[in-house]
Amino acid sequence: MNYLIIDNMIKEALIEDIPNEDITTNSIISESANSTVDLICKEDGIICGLDVFKRVFDIIGNVGIEFFKKDGESVRFNEKIAILKGSTRNILKGERVALNYLQRMSGISTKTNMYVQKLKNSNTKLLDTRKTMPNNRILDKYAVKLGGGVNHRHNLSDGILLKDNHIDAAGGVINAITLVKNNCPFVRKIEVEAETIAMVRDALEAGADIIMLDNMDIKTASEAVKIIGNNAITEFSGNITIDKIEKIAEIGVDFISVGELTHSVKALDISMKNLVNI
Repeated sequence: MNYLIIDNMIKEALIEDIPNEDITTNSIISESANSTVDLICKEDGIICGLDVFKRVFDIIGNVGIEFFKKDGESVRFNEKIAILKGSTRNILKGERVALNYLQRMSGISTKTNMYVQKLKNSNTKLLDTRKTMPNNRILDKYAVKLGGGVNHRHNLSDGILLKDNHIDAAGGVINAITLVKNNCPFVRKIEVEAETIAMVRDALEAGADIIMLDNMDIKTASEAVKIIGNNAITEFSGNITIDKIEKIAEIGVDFISVGELTHSVKALDISMKNLVNI
């Protein structure tokens, strides 16, 4: 991870949460007060974001953390993940921002791992998408990797993906791919979204490297995979749920991309509890 970018994100989040001062904490806690507090997981999952959690308190200062878990490891209900020790004021100031990062990232890793477990008996790999929290993509995609998923492109500069609106604007699949080949470096792979068998055939004819089977039913997607064979990498996308993913993998696609991993995140329930003055 790029910690310069992450530090800037954290500093902006702290300014959002403490634009001037923490009037509640400063009213009741002296500057010299010190405490310990436990970081506790309140449900089973995959923990992710411990370095980011720690970085919040490094930036605020005067808080040390002892971790009992590493990113990517399983956590259980009521398990102590860490203990924090230091300035009581700073522990309380950083609590919400640090937990927001840790809970979201752990929620993504946990959801991703649930999908990955469904694919463990297949050769199909799980992909994320660009449907991430604005200005938080670097952390969302890191969390997917920690959960066992694979990152798709990180941004529009990272890879070529001809979607439906690109294809419509270019006047069809073949013309869209031709234009890309004429205007982009040859070292770039070309992925194209196909909604029909006719579009699959056009993508193959024009030399697409990756063909995304978008919102196809299982029968049509299965036919498409057979037509494509080894001539292109295959990806299935569109309205994927955890209940459907095993069936989709059975048709032999190389990748399945799931927007739910990052666009509909359920935060893992994690709390800072049992504060004791020292």
